[in-house]
Amino acid sequence: MGEQTPRYHRIADELRHLIDTGELSPGQQLPTEHRLMEQYSASRNTIRLALRRLTEEGLLVAGQGRGSFVRKSHPAAVWDWSVLESRSRHSSAQSNGDQWSTVVEESGSKPRQEVNVSIRRPPAEVAEQLGLDPESALTVVRERIRFVNQEPYALADSYFPEELVRGTPLMLPEDVSAPGGVLASSGLIQTHYRDEITVRMPTRTESERLALPAGTPVAVHRRTGYDKDGRPLRVMISILPGDRHIIRYDVSAD
Repeated sequence: MGEQTPRYHRIADELRHLIDTGELSPGQQLPTEHRLMEQYSASRNTIRLALRRLTEEGLLVAGQGRGSFVRKSHPAAVWDWSVLESRSRHSSAQSNGDQWSTVVEESGSKPRQEVNVSIRRPPAEVAEQLGLDPESALTVVRERIRFVNQEPYALADSYFPEELVRGTPLMLPEDVSAPGGVLASSGLIQTHYRDEITVRMPTRTESERLALPAGTPVAVHRRTGYDKDGRPLRVMISILPGDRHIIRYDVSAD
C-alpha cells in the first residue's frame, strides 16, 4: 500500500494552483492562518507547513507580522554578455555612465548605483585569478549595488591590482566612465575575457543587500579581463538574483 501524501502537501498544491491560474495574483495577501484552518479543516501546524513549502519554492513572501503574500514578479533584465563591455559599445555608453546603466536605460528603466571603494587584500580565489600573492598583494575593490527603478537588482564587485590602477578614476567612490573604458583610458586595455557562471543560494549578506525573499537562487557571474599578453587586469563578480535576470550569449558555430 503506497504512502499517503501528507495533508500539508495537498493544501500547498491547491494554493499553488490558485497562484498559477492567477486567482491569487502577485502581491495579493493570502487569507489568515485562522481562515485557512477553517477552509481546509486543518490544524495551525499543517497550514504553516503548507505555507512554508510555498515560501521555500519562492511563490510566497512573508510580510512582517502581516501574513503571507503572493510573490511579485520582476521584469527580467536581459544581459547580452557577448557584447557587454565591448570597446565598440563604450563610446555610446559614455554619456550615460557605464554600460550597465546604458543597457538599463535602453530598456526603458531607470538605473542607479551605490558605489563603495576600498583597498584591501583580495579573497584567495580572486588573488589566484589575478596572479597575485594573497598574503601581501593589495587590490582596489569597487563594490556596487545596482538598482533598477529603485529596486536592488544586482551586486557587482570589481577587483583591480592596486599597483595598476593607483591614481586613476577607478579610485573614486562614484560612477566613472571614459571613452573605450576607464581601464583603457589608463593604458590598460582588456583584449579578451573569461567568464564563469555558477548558481547557488545567496549568503545572508547578499540576501539583505538585495532584499531577496526566501527561496531565491542567484547566478554568480565571474569575468576576468586580460590584456594582449595574457596579464589579468580585473576580476568582476556579479551576483544576479535568478528571478530578475536573463544572461544571453551569441556563440559562433564555426
